[in-house]
Amino acid sequence: MSAQREDWTAADNPVAPDPSVEPASETAVPLLNIANILTILRILLVPVFLVVLFVGDGHSTTWRLIATGVFAVAAITDRIDGQLARKHGLVTDFGKLADPIADKALIGAALVGLSILGDLPWWVTAVIAVRELGITLLRFAVLRHAVIPAGRGGKLKTLVQTIAIGFYLLPLPDGFDVLGWVLMGAAVLLTVVTGLDYVVQAVRLRAGVLEVEANASTGA
Repeated sequence: MSAQREDWTAADNPVAPDPSVEPASETAVPLLNIANILTILRILLVPVFLVVLFVGDGHSTTWRLIATGVFAVAAITDRIDGQLARKHGLVTDFGKLADPIADKALIGAALVGLSILGDLPWWVTAVIAVRELGITLLRFAVLRHAVIPAGRGGKLKTLVQTIAIGFYLLPLPDGFDVLGWVLMGAAVLLTVVTGLDYVVQAVRLRAGVLEVEANASTGA
């Protein structure tokens, strides 16, 4: 997926661009490459995971182990597709958008599923879901000007969320409850902090675009 952008260069902008924001651009990389295929596979595994999670009463030890396995496979593809894309030059605008969306779909499905089963408080799911949905809409809102890729903070947030969810999915003894809560608490904190960071990036990007447009209209 290629995105249109404003026809302006860094030289036209008196304010140095944010290095964490990558301009959306045309690319010669084929859309159907191994990295994007793995991303699509992760999206397709989401409904499979949900079906397995809810087999029986949702608390069968065997099926919870299978659900955890499906979740783990889907989560691992996130690391693999990113590495392949960077190593082999397969980074595309589609991948920049689809990869975080795939992560959000997997994480969101797991959180909602665990809350429906009564294993996770709904407020945790609500906080993370609102943040993820808001950032996804924000990405599309600024797509005309640039693609905001997942930063290190966002990747750490996803990793901690994944590990925390894994603890909740596994049929572990009660003694692991405290560790699960600590991990989920860290995930919620990172979710909120990184969400605010994305908002700041988007505001700076928009401010820079408006300044360039104002200079262009006045001939400055």
